[in-house]
Amino acid sequence: MSNHSSPGDLNGEVAQAAVGLPEPTLAAEAIARVLQPLARLMIDHGLQLPSMVDLIKKALVDEAARAYGLADKGSSDTRISLLTGVHRKDVRHLRDVPAMQTISTPMVPLAASVVARWISEPRFLNADQSARPLARTPRRGVPGEADFTSLVGEVSRDVGARAVLDELVRLGSVELRDDGFVVLKTIGFVPNEGRSESFHFLAANVAEHLAAAVHNLAPDRVGPPKLEQSAFSQDLSVVQVEQLQQLARRLWAKSLQQFLQTATVAEQRSVAQEGPKYRVRFGVYFNDTQQDVPAANAQASAAPKKNKRKPKP
Repeated sequence: MSNHSSPGDLNGEVAQAAVGLPEPTLAAEAIARVLQPLARLMIDHGLQLPSMVDLIKKALVDEAARAYGLADKGSSDTRISLLTGVHRKDVRHLRDVPAMQTISTPMVPLAASVVARWISEPRFLNADQSARPLARTPRRGVPGEADFTSLVGEVSRDVGARAVLDELVRLGSVELRDDGFVVLKTIGFVPNEGRSESFHFLAANVAEHLAAAVHNLAPDRVGPPKLEQSAFSQDLSVVQVEQLQQLARRLWAKSLQQFLQTATVAEQRSVAQEGPKYRVRFGVYFNDTQQDVPAANAQASAAPKKNKRKPKP
């Protein structure tokens, strides 16, 4: 078993600013590996090379203009072309092309916030910190006890509790029982597979994870590195992989609840504080992949076996 540590410091200690030269060869090797699952996503969903080339060009132009502009001057088409390798004529065209819209999931942020509050606010929890079933409306529950309508009202006054409930039921996150109580089916917000919400979280989660790693490797990084680490194990059987996955889910559920409880307090304290505001995303992932057979073993298994003949008597 091993622990992978990126430049991100596990203890959160302030590190010296990273100083170094660009590493195009190492970056190309890393990008080649990152592109493998992206290629699978493209093939699975019918995206072909020409459309992806346009997306990459647009991303290069937009990021160069946003992050590498000169003070009070921005970036000229020529400067962006030099930074990115995109032809200046294409740069001029792409700067006028509107950015691709974020995947439209208007109810997802609200639904996720409702679930987050449900599993982090003590009034909505049992003694063992599990989410309590909530009466759909105050009149269906016990007077003085929290209910689903009040939960939604604490998160937003703009959308009705019934609309949020219908969305959570559609996403498979909650169940409405015959007795009028709403039950949270999973810890955290996990939409059903194959929906636009899953693509929304793919974009948000992977982008934020990659952004943290890219920040840590920036040649001119200033300030402490961001947390970006993982642990891995190998030579595992299928049974052991499944057991580790279940353990990872339990650990995540516990960490998620603790983090959300602290984040709720942090949001309340930040309301009255002046200055720029930031968003954070704290996540975890688990993936298993069949290991490649070592070349020596593969050759040995592929070699034809010679038939041994018994000597004639």
